[in-house]
Amino acid sequence: MNLRDLTSLSLITTDKHFETKHQAIKFLASQLYSEGKLYSEQAYLQSVLEREKQSPTGLDGGVAIPHGKSTAVKEAAFAIATVKKHIADWESVNPDNEVKLVIMLAIPEEKAGSTHLTILSEFMKRLCDEDYKKRLLTAANSEELWKQLDNTSKDSAIEKETGNKTILAVTACPAGMAHTYMAAEALMKAGKELGVKVLVEKQGANGIEDKHTFTQLRLAEAVIFANDVAIKEEQRYSHLPKVKTSVAAPIRNAASLINQALEAAENQPKKINNDVLQSEEIFEEEHKPFKMEIKDSILTGISYIIPIIVAGGMTLAAAVLISQAFGLQDVYAEEGSWLWLLRQLGGGMLGQLMIPVLSAYMAYSIADKPGLAPGFAAGIAANLIGSGFLGGMLGGFLAGFLLKFFKRKIKTNGMLSGFVSFWVYPVAGTLIVGAVMLFLVGEPLAWLNEGLNTWLENLSGANAIILGALIGAMVSFDLGGPVNKAAYTFCIGAMASGNFIPYAAFASVKMVSAFAVTAATIIGKQHFSQQEREIGKQTWLLGLAGITEGAIPFMINDPLRVIPSLIAGSAVTGAIVASSHIGLNVPGAGIFSLALLQGKTIWTAAFIWLGAACLGACISTMLLIISRKRKLQSEKSNAIENKAC
Repeated sequence: MNLRDLTSLSLITTDKHFETKHQAIKFLASQLYSEGKLYSEQAYLQSVLEREKQSPTGLDGGVAIPHGKSTAVKEAAFAIATVKKHIADWESVNPDNEVKLVIMLAIPEEKAGSTHLTILSEFMKRLCDEDYKKRLLTAANSEELWKQLDNTSKDSAIEKETGNKTILAVTACPAGMAHTYMAAEALMKAGKELGVKVLVEKQGANGIEDKHTFTQLRLAEAVIFANDVAIKEEQRYSHLPKVKTSVAAPIRNAASLINQALEAAENQPKKINNDVLQSEEIFEEEHKPFKMEIKDSILTGISYIIPIIVAGGMTLAAAVLISQAFGLQDVYAEEGSWLWLLRQLGGGMLGQLMIPVLSAYMAYSIADKPGLAPGFAAGIAANLIGSGFLGGMLGGFLAGFLLKFFKRKIKTNGMLSGFVSFWVYPVAGTLIVGAVMLFLVGEPLAWLNEGLNTWLENLSGANAIILGALIGAMVSFDLGGPVNKAAYTFCIGAMASGNFIPYAAFASVKMVSAFAVTAATIIGKQHFSQQEREIGKQTWLLGLAGITEGAIPFMINDPLRVIPSLIAGSAVTGAIVASSHIGLNVPGAGIFSLALLQGKTIWTAAFIWLGAACLGACISTMLLIISRKRKLQSEKSNAIENKAC
């Protein structure tokens, strides 16, 4: 990306003096307006100042990147200023950051999710190189700074090795967002500290980012897989020694994983020489532990059905709301009417499409593309025999492992490769898996599925309280880790089988940890560090969206006190929601679920559901403050004793 195309000499200022952050922002906004990049200077300035209220735009190493996304922007651009004396009042992610370089982005509102991220990402990559950053900070005049913007030589931090060893890594989580990028950042940071070049490929919500090249694959010593879903194109790494772990592991201890990879590289030489790598051959698939294969398969299948459940549930809910709001119940029930068709569309996605997609992509996780057709067949068979989510999962396993066996025993080489790929794999796989599902396991599975549904529907009293408390405890035990994912899988399975109470409890609990962290760092701010308070300011927003990851830094720093505190409040929330028989039929969490609650009138359900989350957060807040206070008192007492000794 050529950054100079997005700015000009008129937008670059060096050795400027600013008393305050606001003064710097106002000056750069004026520069952008004078250069014709804005329709309205005031409207754009307002968007930048509103963004400043949300979270710090000061980073580290003397850099700040304020930005505004607004309809007042004509075209994407940025202005830069270096300052003689650092701007003292600029809030930064690193409290010790002294801002001397300000890069202010102006982004049209319609490009907020694309161009904005691209420019920001490009700057972040380049500014990781201390030499590049120094060249910008020490530029003698505007022209020199403008020239240095795209002076990214092969010696930059993006390209050069920080040591003699190169380690590759791939990060991937079910949602493809927070954990994927947090794990990548942790690995790169640890690599830099250890003097090891770590190149991370992120397989997230935006697809594969920073994909490893064949040159990198050829030169690498080993690879780290930090994933909770199947790695795409994993065969690329079959020649390398591997370290396999969960996506949350690097966040806790990335340095240990890098050392394990270096040790593996010493003990396990590469399987294929460089000449073969340079020919870009496809390597045989590496054996994956059975337990990990099972887990990855389930999480992959679930990640693919979430959009179907959301779209189907919302379409069905829209049909119901329209019929009730406009008195169209007769139209809703009339076969062939437009409202009836809309209802069938939503119901079809949930009742007919969801289970086949689950099975197909579970099989895909195990056997790659050959598993898709038999996987879809297994899901359709599960629908036919009424085995629901359980049948779909079993069918996905059957199809995946059968096709994996086929791939090993029936090779696709030579003249018959097309016949094997397009006839043997899909046809034989479909017939075998379909027959097993329909004629061997159908009746027992249907009976088991019906029994589970009956048990869930009849939950009341102590049983409902216990189930809700258990779900709540699991959600906040590891904040998105394996235990959290196990609770999520159970709730999705219950939803797919027509019982919506478990997921309602799950969605309510997802807000507890984030709310509690924010409240604790505000009410008991004297007991928390400046960095923790800054994180706490933003965490409640994540909680509104049902994202627990904001509390992870607190959990990692003090797990023995934080985890029990969060579990206590979460268990209370889960117990209240489950015992109140409130349901939620669309995956998603946070405040956005309020309008979709079932089981009671919308206002009653919303009051109980949100009130339970707030009560749980209050309990966890109190425990977080008390436990932190006791920790600090203990540390103080120990320090006094040591001093006395």
